[in-house]
Amino acid sequence: MKKSITFTKSLIPIIGLIIAGASSIFIWDAGMSFPLIVGVILASIMAVRSGWEWNEVQKMMANGVSRVLPALFILLTIGMIIGSWIASGAIPTMIYYGMMLINPAWFVPITSLVTGIVSITLGTSFTAIATVGIAFMGIGDALGFSPALVSGAIVSGAFFGDKLSPLSDTTNIAAAMVETDLFSHVKHMLWDTIPAFLLALGLFWMIGKSEVTDIKLDSALIDMFMETLNDWFVIHPLLLLLPVFTIFLMIRRVPALPALMSVGLLGAAIAVVVQGSSIASTVQAMSTGFAIETGVEAVDSLLNRGGFTSMLETVGILIVATAFGGILEETGSFKVLTRKLLEKVKTTGSLIASTLLTTSVVVLASGEQYLSIILPGRTFVQKYKEMNIDTKNLSRTVESMATVGINLVPWSVTAVFASGILGVSAWEYIPYAFFIYLVPLINLLFGFTGWTIARKDYSEEKL
Repeated sequence: MKKSITFTKSLIPIIGLIIAGASSIFIWDAGMSFPLIVGVILASIMAVRSGWEWNEVQKMMANGVSRVLPALFILLTIGMIIGSWIASGAIPTMIYYGMMLINPAWFVPITSLVTGIVSITLGTSFTAIATVGIAFMGIGDALGFSPALVSGAIVSGAFFGDKLSPLSDTTNIAAAMVETDLFSHVKHMLWDTIPAFLLALGLFWMIGKSEVTDIKLDSALIDMFMETLNDWFVIHPLLLLLPVFTIFLMIRRVPALPALMSVGLLGAAIAVVVQGSSIASTVQAMSTGFAIETGVEAVDSLLNRGGFTSMLETVGILIVATAFGGILEETGSFKVLTRKLLEKVKTTGSLIASTLLTTSVVVLASGEQYLSIILPGRTFVQKYKEMNIDTKNLSRTVESMATVGINLVPWSVTAVFASGILGVSAWEYIPYAFFIYLVPLINLLFGFTGWTIARKDYSEEKL
């Protein structure tokens, strides 16, 4: 006979995850895969000790993974898109024209904007930070800008793109977890993401302007990037129509998977017709990633990526995270931990605030984006429906903290990664990464004022 899981047994997997996660990040340097497996093991043990059969626990894990299956297929498709878009010259064209915008007086906001463009195009903050981010750090150093300020601008731009891109893994997961469609989720996020980013750009301009010196821009690094891209690709403004077409499909609410497959295949066709790539090399770019040897290491590092196989590690982590979330959800563990909080929620403002608070707890505990989206998303979805508040408000709120606000936690995976790549301590750049705390604050404001909060009658689902 099943027993109700206790508060202590519900807490043990979370504590285990925190300890394993901290050890993995600070001692073993092994990422979040192993800590999540530890969480699954502990959650399974607690479920069995509370009366569930092992077969039932396995079913819980399978149910958790099944909810994100559409997102898994989308992520694999995204890997192919990145490969085909680089081969097509669309991404090199975006980088090329982005480099042309650099000006000392506008360097800091342009840094954030171009990083955001790359991130929103690729759908990944990590790639943007590890490629154009490094380039901008070098340029900023030559200009005499504070490394902490430039790092804050890079991180802000990278996670602006990560949050808003329909190619982003976290964006797809958030929509899947709260049972809303991808494009509705992305469109609803415009309300918090665009104002926050515009405010951040304004702050970057004001602070950056005060740091501008008489030193003129050393264009050697920019010229190297642009000349190399121009030598190896056909660079043309018309190639920018590919991302524009993707946005058009998003606005037209074409289902995500068919839309993404379409733009991926279109990119492949452009690679063959415009860039003169062979069909074999284009297929390889979509399968195992684009590969090129220009002789310029920074450019090669920027472009050698993508492909179906590049997403397998992400998919693997997501499978383990959703299996863990499935156990915590179906045993009621996370609800036991959040029950008192949910009981006090009576207004829209308190609902949004509780969502942000709960997501913050998971962020602090795990330092991992996927789990910080999955657990609060699944826990609060029914409460939003009961209050007839569209669940796209939930996905937007969860993403504001789990995708963006997570960078406020110096030991999180995202902050540790950015700090290691950029060579600036998270404690130093966080005060300048304005976007990452403006987004959660704007969502809190929306909750208590009711602005942009979409409502939906879920009464029919209860019948």
